[in-house]
Amino acid sequence: MKSKSYQRSKKKSILTGFILLLINIIQAQNNGEISGSIFHSKEPLSQATVELEPSGKTVKSDGNGFFSFSGLANGNYTIKITIMGYKNFIQKVHVTGQSQSLRIQMEAGIDLEEVSINNNPKTKKNPENLVNAQYSAMPVTIIDRKTIELMGSRRLDEVLKEQTGIAIVNNISGGARSVGVQMQGFGSEYIMVLIDGQPMVGRNNGNFDLSRISVSNIERIEIIKGASSSLYGSEALGGTINIITRHGVIEPQMQASVNYGSLNIVDATLEGETPFLDNKGTANLAANYYRTDGFNTNSKYIKGTTSPPYDNYSLQGRSRYQVADKSFLALSGRYGLRRSFMQKDFGLGHISGDHQDESDLSLALSFDHRFNSKIRSITKYYLTYYNADMNVAWQQNNSSVSQDVFKQTLHRVEEQFSYSSNNTYQLVGGFGGSLENMNDNALTDVNSLKTFFSYAQGEWTPFEKLKAVGGLRYDYTNNFGGRLNPSFGLQYFVTPKITFKAGMGTGFKAPDFKTNYLIFYNASSNYMVIGNAVLAPTLQQLQNDGQISEIRQYVLNQAAGNLQAEKSTSYNAGVVLEPSKKIKVDINAFYHKISNQINSIQVATGTNNQIIYTYQNLPQAVNKGFELALKISPLKNLELSAGYQYLIAKDLSVKDSIRAGKWPYSQNIHDPATGNSYKPRPSDYWGIENRSRHMANATLFYHNEPWKINANIRVNFRGKYPFGDRNGNQFIDKYDIFVQDYWLTNASIEKRLLKDHLSIRFTADNIFDYTDPLMPGQPGRILLVGLSYRFFKNQ
Repeated sequence: MKSKSYQRSKKKSILTGFILLLINIIQAQNNGEISGSIFHSKEPLSQATVELEPSGKTVKSDGNGFFSFSGLANGNYTIKITIMGYKNFIQKVHVTGQSQSLRIQMEAGIDLEEVSINNNPKTKKNPENLVNAQYSAMPVTIIDRKTIELMGSRRLDEVLKEQTGIAIVNNISGGARSVGVQMQGFGSEYIMVLIDGQPMVGRNNGNFDLSRISVSNIERIEIIKGASSSLYGSEALGGTINIITRHGVIEPQMQASVNYGSLNIVDATLEGETPFLDNKGTANLAANYYRTDGFNTNSKYIKGTTSPPYDNYSLQGRSRYQVADKSFLALSGRYGLRRSFMQKDFGLGHISGDHQDESDLSLALSFDHRFNSKIRSITKYYLTYYNADMNVAWQQNNSSVSQDVFKQTLHRVEEQFSYSSNNTYQLVGGFGGSLENMNDNALTDVNSLKTFFSYAQGEWTPFEKLKAVGGLRYDYTNNFGGRLNPSFGLQYFVTPKITFKAGMGTGFKAPDFKTNYLIFYNASSNYMVIGNAVLAPTLQQLQNDGQISEIRQYVLNQAAGNLQAEKSTSYNAGVVLEPSKKIKVDINAFYHKISNQINSIQVATGTNNQIIYTYQNLPQAVNKGFELALKISPLKNLELSAGYQYLIAKDLSVKDSIRAGKWPYSQNIHDPATGNSYKPRPSDYWGIENRSRHMANATLFYHNEPWKINANIRVNFRGKYPFGDRNGNQFIDKYDIFVQDYWLTNASIEKRLLKDHLSIRFTADNIFDYTDPLMPGQPGRILLVGLSYRFFKNQ
């Protein structure tokens, strides 16, 4: 009763806040004005898109290249001008209640979404974090808010799966809920996910479920591919995904949107922002509700769903207040709740009910002080909490099969400093620590994880054609000691049309709580996972109870209690070419060497044919390949972009063992088509599971301002990849189970009405309705229609 009353009170408070925000929007009186004219050489440019941030207003230049914004509150604004066939233009403008007139010259050319090392992405920086993606020696991809809106995507995983070199994968043993990301061969467990520079917790079998995060209130997404430990810490062994939320408000505005379509999907968002106390403070708030009926990609053998129905609620806010002339106080927070139930009918009356409730809470408090124009500091405290209650029961007699209640809490404090000198060099440094606790009814003998870190990184321009970035970070954990991670990158402008880039970085990842201590049984798939640190005593107990039919002693001897921290070294080199004003090409080669990579392995078999797994280190694994990004503007208002990745991901110890004839890799390979068997060769080893050799994507964007229409079509290709070892020789060969190559085609069209207040959107995902039983998280065709209304004062 108390809980329901609290929920009603909370909903009333949120609704009251949005109503007050709407009143503030209606009553706002602003008098500033910005106008200007846009040219190339001496010719005016019409139909250029002019965005005014953070107001969110957008206009088009007229036949004389003229544009204007009126009714503006005092404050700092950023103007961004884009037009196909020309490079983006960005300029800061300060409004003081008077009219300002600009004359802007555009440079012919185009911009790629993918930016190279030290190529400062021309987007708003996160004001509560001095560590910027521009300091990374690894390649950086920026996905801005406008691109996300044009795609019509609803969840974070939908946005990321259309980016070059990124795949969204499912962990079937995670109940089809474990939707993770893979970048350049690194699995989800090696990719750190952050919101506004702070790490999020809560992983299901190693995967951070990206579908938990709505794209509402996202300003941009920064993706670093490759070892990023020198920037973000030991968990960023394979890269980072940093979600930057909306910030910086000049005038009140509000937006309400709803999408509805296939699978009874409902995606409703209400978001708003306003300044307060004479523009000394700003506030953003966004609430999202998402639900789906789920779907079934294997209806021939399973009744029910392979991907569960669920309801997802999220509330996210951010506020910043100027407490003194050079000091700012900021508070941000996020709350998310997902509830799902999945039923499976295995025949003969055996029906399982799989419940899962997840909630997460994140709060961040920071104090920003500028000592002078060169020196700045930020003091931060961060708390994040994750709770998951998962249980499986047989429906016919309501008997419990398994239950796992998992709680994770992280406290983190950090002090950051920055120093800049006449644009010749920029330095950022800092130190801090964290305390992490886990509480799981399947975990035993678990201690708190305590960490300490310190770092320094910077950018240096010794002369006009050369830029350098570098970083050094030290991480210490109470369980696995310390590790120093350096990074270094160069960018050399050979000619105005050719730029060379290269970088190197290292990564470090200590085994987590579940890898060491989890004892988990999956009844529906009949397998057990035993944490490495408790492997020997657990197997001994199972054997004493008569539940073991076979123990692979060689695996037990080499794995039990010997799990080591993982290390990686990443190298990349590439070139950016601009052969003409309307073509830009980015080519990048990468090589990632991973030592002690943690991988699951069968260690025993139960008396009921139950497979028992644990974890062991692979001596050395390699992910290598190259990426190609292309952007062309062949016609006015038309833009084409494309990307391709080639990847080889292999465990080198498997090749060495095959070459040396070591068991179990010495077992003959069996060809089921001919019935012939032959001795394995190193060339028979295909690679690590779930990695495709070939991935590609292409996007076509079209804009028609007179009709106020935006349209796009997006095509994504993924080459075949290994699913599992069918013949039991412990490595992937061509006769094992593969997911075959496939294409996914998506499209979206948007029409703006009522002076851009109202927009209507139609979205079609997976137009040709591709599904595969081995891909439980890939739905068939999804059709959605959406309405969005923005409340703001007309110009």
